Amino acid sequence: MGLYSAAKIKKKRKQFRWSSQKYSRRQLKLKEKHDPLEGASQAKGIVLAKFQLEAKQPNSAMRKCVRVQLSKNNRLIPAFVPGDGAIKLIDEHDEVLVEAIGGNKGRSKGDIPGVRYHVIMVNDQSLNALRRGKIEKGRK
Repeated sequence: MGLYSAAKIKKKRKQFRWSSQKYSRRQLKLKEKHDPLEGASQAKGIVLAKFQLEAKQPNSAMRKCVRVQLSKNNRLIPAFVPGDGAIKLIDEHDEVLVEAIGGNKGRSKGDIPGVRYHVIMVNDQSLNALRRGKIEKGRK
């Protein structure tokens, strides 16, 4: 340290920033490259199939999910359907709006293995309002 050492300090700081996972992922644009939603917070898609996943240990439940084909890039993603009996309100070929569940670093949340997204709307109707009986399901 001392006089004329600013260049060296600056160079070291630049080098050591790469050890931060947040910095390196952001600089290499890894999220945009591999994210099916392509950086967007939400995306529309068509339901292709309904299926159930077994929850991870120590829980023992069948989590209701749907396979969604996104409209913007035709990628297939699994999406969790939250709420008791909500899977009955979704049929095949319905248009759904999905968003990220918000797990650790964009990973899956809780005990649902490999599912990073959840359904929030069905045929432009709120899934929560449909589930509570506030509105009826729209036809497309």
